[in-house]
Amino acid sequence: MNNEQEKELTNDSTTENTAENPVNESEQTDNTVTNEEQKAEEPVKTIEQELAEAKDKYLRLYSDFENYKRRTAKERMELMMTANKEVLVSLIPVLDDFERASKAMEKATEVSAVKEGVELVSHKLKTILTNKGLKEMESTNKPFDSEFHEAITNIPAPSEDMKGKVIDTVEKGYLLNERVIRFAKVVVGE
Repeated sequence: MNNEQEKELTNDSTTENTAENPVNESEQTDNTVTNEEQKAEEPVKTIEQELAEAKDKYLRLYSDFENYKRRTAKERMELMMTANKEVLVSLIPVLDDFERASKAMEKATEVSAVKEGVELVSHKLKTILTNKGLKEMESTNKPFDSEFHEAITNIPAPSEDMKGKVIDTVEKGYLLNERVIRFAKVVVGE
């Protein structure tokens, strides 16, 4: 055979192969596309599943946090409503003493006995309040301090060393656990 005949035979066999190949190639292409689609869908499905899990986790955490906020708000309200309970319970005996003193004053003929009873009740009340952390401020003859004192008025100082100091306390100030709960109302020397 010569070269031309060989080329024709080769072309014929190539034509036969190409005629068969388009079917095979399309099947291979379909299989390849399907495989590629499946491979591409797997990460998407995984990501969608992870996203669904993350959303679920977020919703659970959000609802847990909302429940926590509601619970702590309720506990705070209950605490505020019962915070004074201990102080009030400890003051009830003083109230009882005042009622007894009031009844005693109706029948009393001596002022000294009534005075002594009122002083005892007053001492008892101060002791209870001191035990709860209440402390009276000592202001008279001390330098004026706006952190603890409220100046009602200024008057001329009786002496040079009393300038800028508290001359008189009109209303006592109080500290509760070292924090001012009522400022002392004072008269300051100038």
